[in-house]
Amino acid sequence: MAFNLPVIDFTCQCHMWNRCIVGVSKLLPLGVNVFHSSISSSNKAQPFRSTRILLFRYSNSSTCKKEFWKTTMQNTPATRDDNDQTENIVSLDEYLKMTEEERQKLPKARQKKLAKMALKEEKKAVKAQVKSADNVTETTNKKQTKKPNMIVSQEEVKTAHFIPGQKKDTSNPFPPAYQPKLVESGWYEWWEAQNYFHVDNSVDSSKYKGKFVMVIPPPNVTGSLHIGHALTIAIEDALARWYRMSGYLTVWIPGTDHAGIATQSVVEKKIFRESGKTRHDLGREKFIEEVWKWKHNYGDRICNQLRRMGCSVDWKREQFTLSNRLSQAVVEAFVRLDEIGLVYRGTRLVNWSCHLCTALSDIEVEYMDITKPLKRKVPGHNKEVEFGWLTKFAYPVEEESREGGERLIVATTRLETMLGDVAVAVHPRDPRYASFIGKYVTHPFLSRKLPIIGDEELVDMEFGTGVVKITPAHDPNDFLCGQRHQLQSISVFTDDGRINENGGPFKGMMRYDARIAIEKALEEKGLFYGKEENPMRLALCSRSGDIIEPMLKPQWYIRCSEMAMKAKDKTISGELKIIPEFHQQTWFHWLDNIRDWCVSRQLWWGHRIPAYQVFSKTGNAYGKMEQQWIVGRNEEEAKKKASEKFDIPLESIILKQDEDVLDTWFSSGLFPFSVFGWPNKEERDLQQFYPTTLLETGHDILFFWVARMVMLGLTLTGELPFRTVYLHAMIRDKYGRKMSKSLGNVIDPLEVVDGATLEQLHKKLESGNLDPKEVKRAMEGQKQEYPHGIPECGSDALRYGLLAYTIQGRDINLDVNRVAAYRNFCNKLWNATRFAILNLGESFRYDENGLSSVLHGGNEYLIDKWILSRLNDTIIRTNEAFEEYRFADAVQSTYCFWLYELCDVYLEAIKPKMNSGDESNKFPSKCVLFQCLHIGLRLIHPLMPFVSEELYQRLPGRKEYENIESITIAPYPVVQSVWHNALAEKYVAFAQKIVKALRNLRAIYDVKRQIRPEMYLRVRDSQSLELGEATKDIIQTLALASTLNILAAFRDDSIPSGCAIQVVDDSCEVYLLLKGLVDFDVEFKKLEAKAQEKRLQVQAYQQKIQATGYEKVPQEVKQRNEEYLAKYEQELNVIEEARKRFEQLLRES
Repeated sequence: MAFNLPVIDFTCQCHMWNRCIVGVSKLLPLGVNVFHSSISSSNKAQPFRSTRILLFRYSNSSTCKKEFWKTTMQNTPATRDDNDQTENIVSLDEYLKMTEEERQKLPKARQKKLAKMALKEEKKAVKAQVKSADNVTETTNKKQTKKPNMIVSQEEVKTAHFIPGQKKDTSNPFPPAYQPKLVESGWYEWWEAQNYFHVDNSVDSSKYKGKFVMVIPPPNVTGSLHIGHALTIAIEDALARWYRMSGYLTVWIPGTDHAGIATQSVVEKKIFRESGKTRHDLGREKFIEEVWKWKHNYGDRICNQLRRMGCSVDWKREQFTLSNRLSQAVVEAFVRLDEIGLVYRGTRLVNWSCHLCTALSDIEVEYMDITKPLKRKVPGHNKEVEFGWLTKFAYPVEEESREGGERLIVATTRLETMLGDVAVAVHPRDPRYASFIGKYVTHPFLSRKLPIIGDEELVDMEFGTGVVKITPAHDPNDFLCGQRHQLQSISVFTDDGRINENGGPFKGMMRYDARIAIEKALEEKGLFYGKEENPMRLALCSRSGDIIEPMLKPQWYIRCSEMAMKAKDKTISGELKIIPEFHQQTWFHWLDNIRDWCVSRQLWWGHRIPAYQVFSKTGNAYGKMEQQWIVGRNEEEAKKKASEKFDIPLESIILKQDEDVLDTWFSSGLFPFSVFGWPNKEERDLQQFYPTTLLETGHDILFFWVARMVMLGLTLTGELPFRTVYLHAMIRDKYGRKMSKSLGNVIDPLEVVDGATLEQLHKKLESGNLDPKEVKRAMEGQKQEYPHGIPECGSDALRYGLLAYTIQGRDINLDVNRVAAYRNFCNKLWNATRFAILNLGESFRYDENGLSSVLHGGNEYLIDKWILSRLNDTIIRTNEAFEEYRFADAVQSTYCFWLYELCDVYLEAIKPKMNSGDESNKFPSKCVLFQCLHIGLRLIHPLMPFVSEELYQRLPGRKEYENIESITIAPYPVVQSVWHNALAEKYVAFAQKIVKALRNLRAIYDVKRQIRPEMYLRVRDSQSLELGEATKDIIQTLALASTLNILAAFRDDSIPSGCAIQVVDDSCEVYLLLKGLVDFDVEFKKLEAKAQEKRLQVQAYQQKIQATGYEKVPQEVKQRNEEYLAKYEQELNVIEEARKRFEQLLRES
């Protein structure tokens, strides 16, 4: 509804005041809105008070004026309280918006008060501005106080000067403060629209220094990315941007992985949580539709996260492992491996998840070591199951074989597997049991005789009873023993973990329910011999938490030994390089001990295995069980192969494709070449970009992914898929714990980028698939870890912080607060550039002559020569760091240049020059400053892409200096040998040493920054005198001195009284004149009072600790008391030292 202008505007004299108040109060219910201000007369002869009344309402009303006068004149006067504060309705904000004429109409007292408040605010603003500028170049070791999250809303982002896909307008005024969301918005969409990350496959690669090609480790579409992915992105994007800027043809391929078992598991949980249905209720086709919906949702979410993190991938080449293109490659690869004899089908023990009803790869199995019995929830069981017991029971020796009712006692941690026992084993040289070998024991619940066998490989006669039960179908060691002795393998579990028909009276029970029933039955038969605690290791399904069961299952396998040896040879020859090198030993160990790869999974989501079971039209299968399968690219090809193999006509053959799918790692293993169009050799991308340059990933998947890519690449393409493997560390929380949803320490990168409240973190947990108990536990973990939520850091700070952590070894203990500290560095970068640009001025245009004046000038340009030399050194160190994959060093070199050299020294040192009016004297330094910004931003761009682009675009005169549209495609800085200046570095290093000592004196005596005391440098040799004279202006400026006097001991130059002294080294010392700045007597008394206070605190805690019965005090209280005592003693020592110094100064004065 439109807001109308006031309908009444009048001034009321003092004699009408009471009536006005009455009238106004009665108009309010009529919808009239009132604004008024009061004024008083300054004429003492004719005092009066008047008020200006503005009446308005939301709709036009011609009766407002009449209604006012009517209600005013018809009412009796009201009494007014002299302390009425109505006049104070004019706020400071309103006052600041008023014209001078309007202000004059206010009461004088109010005018004076508001004017004073306005002046105070103005001073405050100026002080803040000065402090902001000073902070740019002032280093502090003080710990920064925690500030509340300053999260920018989406509405604020929308007000930024950009249209998605178009270049952001940076001609608007430089924002006074760094806000990551505002800075990072808009750039990525523009980069992508400009195709900066895309390379056409017809490009002439000879125009480049070389090629840099890399594929992203495709993240699973199981959900959003976690902080581990963020580290991968930070490393890979830094490399891609560095190579691109360094003149290499750079291609970085994005993609996502269908993640068979992981994705199927989360979707099944989601469906069951929402509808109570299982995938079997939906049917395969409908369930697959639901998984595709999930993929489209989370695939898009992952891509958004990658974009938000600044991932400079070629989106036009984005791939998905279950796409048609990559699915064709998967089929072709499996068929080719079969054709060269590497694929076979066999029945072996596999890791089986009864809950998911599928075999699992080793990487999908987690282990939990338990030292004492514990209860654990197992999927499919209503009650918790207890683990950590070793149960003993006896097998009766068959009566016909032995008289006297002999028994052999065995022990097991998995009592339910005794239903599948087929033998008992003893050591052949064990005198206790040697005579039993060849005899039999009887099964207490089944009509089964178990032979007693001798096996010296399996049985340790010193361990336990020396008798071992043999269950080949459910234990890897027993399986090998069974093969040695040609024993039958009897499986006793159904796919979903129930006891099958081989379990006799326990058939149909869930396996852990059967465990309890068997123990009870053994006790009834007198065969139960008790149980004892037993440390053990539980194998768990990483997706469902189910206990893994070794199960005998027919599966598809790939022979790996020959492929592994080829991979090993390539590493030994140096053709394949693994970084860090210490991972090579693990690599060789795994390749030397490789086992055949089980590639089949009993899932619905994934690549159907291109294998067909062959039947005749009568329904009978041809050949033996292992030979009745045919592998083919399609059904037609499979029929032809079956016809040739079994010598039967095509029309007699019926094929049924295997229901199983391939292990996710199989399709992932083809990723480096399938993304380029393999197996089509004519594909231009394949010809141009394969093999790739680098594979970067976490060391935890060295075998499961990296080794398989190498083996499959060599076998199917004849080439290594990449020449270098860089393995980064694994991220854990700051306590060293593995990231786990149930611990509440899993972090979404965008929660760090955008910030997240504790409530938001809790809400995310509640919407997930965790069990309610786990949700509660996770929430407690979040409360402990992030009591105030996660602060907004921005992508740049997150990337920079993660890369700084790569200096660690195998694991990174991540503290989000440390990442937040790098947001402060972004702020420093922002303020420093803003300050520098303000000094350059909008009209600045770079000129090589200005830089030449510096390089060929004298000591008047000493600090300029020094910063150019330091910049050149930073260029060298940063390039070397990228070349050698030392990302933490790249962070360190850029951080030190910007913070400690450019901000702390150079910008401070040139302030007097920049504040002078001599433009000709300033211009050379301006040219140096421009180069520092221009090169410094390009140096840091691969690490911090967003803020560097924003600041780069704002550099004055840049477009005239170079015709480059974006920092993304700007050349990376290279060495400028002519800038190296060892002499300038020597001089400034001396100055920094002196400044540090003088600043230390200021801190000791609490000399405020705004005070400019007189300072002295006293040298003991001529070399130091020369250094001091050459750097006098620099020292004076950086130390905030009014004057710096250079004195020489060998000339007997005297020091005035009232100076504090600090020895720098054996060649010089510095003095700070405190006389006239500090009242020594007052300061001494203050320190004495503080010292006395601390003495009392120390005495109080000493008395506590020495009190009778203190030994009964809880340990945590004792520790806290000792910490406080140490703290107060330290503070007392510091005060005493300061007191002694002032005492000495008192004596001298």
